[in-house]
Amino acid sequence: MNRSGLLRILFLLLATSGPCAAQTYTVTDLGTLSGDAYSVARGINATGQITGAAGPNNSPNSSVIVYSNGKLTNLGTLGGNSGIGNGINASGQTAGYSQNASSTYRAFISNGNALTDIGDLGGGSAVAYAINDLGQVVGSAVTADHSNHPFLYSNGTMTDLGTLGSPSGNDWWNSATGVNNSSQVTGTSYDSQGNFFAFIWSNGIMTKLGTLGGSWSQGYAINNKGQVTGLAYTANGGAHAFITTSNGQLKDLGAFAGQYSTLWGLGINDSGYVVGQSTYQGTYHAFVYNGLKIKDLNTLIPRGSGWVLLEANGINNAGQIAGTGMHNGQEHAYLLTPK
Repeated sequence: MNRSGLLRILFLLLATSGPCAAQTYTVTDLGTLSGDAYSVARGINATGQITGAAGPNNSPNSSVIVYSNGKLTNLGTLGGNSGIGNGINASGQTAGYSQNASSTYRAFISNGNALTDIGDLGGGSAVAYAINDLGQVVGSAVTADHSNHPFLYSNGTMTDLGTLGSPSGNDWWNSATGVNNSSQVTGTSYDSQGNFFAFIWSNGIMTKLGTLGGSWSQGYAINNKGQVTGLAYTANGGAHAFITTSNGQLKDLGAFAGQYSTLWGLGINDSGYVVGQSTYQGTYHAFVYNGLKIKDLNTLIPRGSGWVLLEANGINNAGQIAGTGMHNGQEHAYLLTPK
């Protein structure tokens, strides 16, 4: 074989292997509950179990769901009309929020059957967004003075994590949205000037994260290495997904649709892969960031599948992704599995 032939083979090998190659995925439709028309996926654990919600079209009613071994299970609500599971840990415990019989939103934890109300911070209402493998839950709760504060629920006790100095009356966004197995928490809090920022809370100390040159940021998820992803505003007024670096700086993940795309980083695994949602000119697409480049997930699934992947909310260490999309015109939860 001559030299040019060897070079062609080498080029093909490099083009189809290694980190430069785009990972592709198979798509599994999680379906809906009997009689329901839609489903959404919010969290995924290490073995591919997923939690979210399902309900009828054109209705605010929904039930908490868990997907496991190809089957959807209805976990119901806390007695009200709606509920959603937002996080699921390695043991299959689910956390989220639901209306109770009085139509008040309450945070819950479930071991795969009935939902258990985990209380509040004295103000009568709470919502939960994530759970770690220790069974610790984070979210936002109303305090006795009617403020919203992020919380950490652990061993039956809900702890107020405080804020970055949030003034009373300008605090509705104060929330914890991610927790890792070292009990590090991320979320969003207003500061004393009324600006909101992503934070990391660890060992009783809340630390403000920066921005991408703009005025604000929000934290959504944290991995077991302490890396945070979320959304941060740029100097030109845009908003991009980010990942924190080893020195605590925010790295801009860029965009794939257009210069003025808005991107939310909603999930992150221990390899630093990020998933989320991009919007550009009214169009929503799910994305994945593989440590090198951001990609539209719709370009990484089989053509003609009938899917438009709208958002990706979680990714596990095996690279499986959970999210929500439109499948042949119906809103359904999905599971992406790397080929």
